[in-house]
Amino acid sequence: MTSTPGSAAPTGATMPRPADSPGLVPRFTRAERWVHRATATLMLVCLATALALYYPPVSQLVGRRRLVVVVHEWCGLALPVPLLLGLASRALRADLSRLNRFAPYDRAWLRAVRHRSFHRRSGKFNAGQKLYAAWTAGAVLVMLGSGLLMWFTNVAPLVWRTGATFVHDWLTLALAVVIAGHLYLAARDPEARRGMRTGSVDELWAVREHPDWDPAAEAQADRNSR
Repeated sequence: MTSTPGSAAPTGATMPRPADSPGLVPRFTRAERWVHRATATLMLVCLATALALYYPPVSQLVGRRRLVVVVHEWCGLALPVPLLLGLASRALRADLSRLNRFAPYDRAWLRAVRHRSFHRRSGKFNAGQKLYAAWTAGAVLVMLGSGLLMWFTNVAPLVWRTGATFVHDWLTLALAVVIAGHLYLAARDPEARRGMRTGSVDELWAVREHPDWDPAAEAQADRNSR
């Protein structure tokens, strides 16, 4: 969940400063960071093993093909597990709700991207992050379903398995491209990476990149829900 550089200009929002970290504001809890890291690791292993299985120049370099298949299959089955376990976290559930809602300023953000304007409003997550999260979640479900059809050969007829293989292969390629874009944006934004690594981000970065995000109100709402 990285931020796209060049969003709206700073507003008058005031960010709370933790006493032990002047200039920093909390962004992600430990549970959220764990879910992100575990899911990212499983996804990268799935892509790497898929490359070893289906890309001939790499396949020729990798031995023990059956082991690679087993790792690929079980990592694919485990992909939803970190998120399902993370649902025990109130903060994660709240952020999933934010990712699932499009506000008027999200549409303005997309228009600004289309017109190559750097004045882009966003809340805790910008419209690009919301679209990425929704697309990835849907892709993982389709990958899981098509992978199961390919795995249990005695359950589905041949025509289903053929279609599942086609969908699985091309969606894998699409996922690789989208994730590469995600990693590219992350590489360009060290502050966003620090937020996912440590849980806190610089106050000025938060005001500049996410001007409609109010951590103080978020913290108060969390306290009221307890």
